Amino acid sequence: MRSLLVTNIGELVTGDPNWGEGPLGIRRNAALVVDGRRVEWIGRATDTPVADARLDVDGAAVLPGFVDSHSHLVFGGDRAAEFAARMAGQRYTGGGIRTTVGATRAADDDQLRANVARLRNEALRQGTTTMEIKSGYGLSVADEARSLRIAREFTSETTFLGAHVVPAEYADRTDDYVSLVCGPMLTAARAAGARWIDVFCERGAFDADHSRAILTVGADAGLGVRVHANQLSEGPGVQLAVELQAASADHCTHLSAADIAALAGGSTVATLLPGAEFSTRSPYPPARALLDAGATVALATDCNPGSSYTTSIPFCIALAVREMAMTPAEAVLAATRGGAAALRRDDIGRLTHGARGDLVVLDAPSHVHLAYRPGVPLISNVVLNGELV
Repeated sequence: MRSLLVTNIGELVTGDPNWGEGPLGIRRNAALVVDGRRVEWIGRATDTPVADARLDVDGAAVLPGFVDSHSHLVFGGDRAAEFAARMAGQRYTGGGIRTTVGATRAADDDQLRANVARLRNEALRQGTTTMEIKSGYGLSVADEARSLRIAREFTSETTFLGAHVVPAEYADRTDDYVSLVCGPMLTAARAAGARWIDVFCERGAFDADHSRAILTVGADAGLGVRVHANQLSEGPGVQLAVELQAASADHCTHLSAADIAALAGGSTVATLLPGAEFSTRSPYPPARALLDAGATVALATDCNPGSSYTTSIPFCIALAVREMAMTPAEAVLAATRGGAAALRRDDIGRLTHGARGDLVVLDAPSHVHLAYRPGVPLISNVVLNGELV
């Protein structure tokens, strides 16, 4: 590995208030060195040490690489017609998931792998250096296992989502399907390298009792817990996530005061997915209330073919600022340090000594431009594990 000096940084977002000004820990006229895939030195651009390679960013802003802690990249087909129908007034119900299950089962491994590679590269070009990828469109033992194996080729953050919906062949036999998820499917998921287990705890998917059973068995098997919670309506998902000390409750679109208090008082991160609200014309999550209560908030894309077909964290940051009353600083923190917290990682989402050498260079002088200039491709350089991409 060669050491890399990134210098003449106009605004360095360290992601840690102990390392600079304000909640983003901003340093001005800064430089840093990545050596051995880790940040080894931070200081003024006038005091830089010698390094093997040099990247002069000419006054641009440098941020930690974005952490996308919620995506569904292993799928076949698309659902553009469903999107068009929603834009014409049809209500989103989540029922289209089964359409993607059929297309995913019909696709071969090479087709699924190529689709994941396309989307992962698309996200990387937009500054996402860490990405969680779920299964959930196979819903059979073999198809969930192969989805996780393919996902594992692209990230260590793989999530078993066999409990996405009940597949058609188990219609009216939810108990039998839950037994399959908790037994042979979980065994296959672990063998395929899953790190996390997730459940869509929602009307039309899995109720609180089934969700608790699945998550408890998964946790006992050594998997970390995540929950799709409160997307379509207020329900038990958030409270269940906090009860089980899940790393993250994702969506959090419809929250009661008790839900907000539970998230603020526990260790579970509220992961907000504004791309889904944009695509489904649903109300946006109450980010301001969560932040004001003291909850930890993450932003992620929820990239999937049905309800949020975007890989762009900058787009989600702009939505969070415009539609969810987050400040630009809060949105950037949620997309970096918040995402890291949702994955229970302390080596990413920040640029401080010992952090992984993942960073993005903006074609702009400040992080504010991510929301100020929505839709503009502002990512000029990406460094992943200390290497310029």
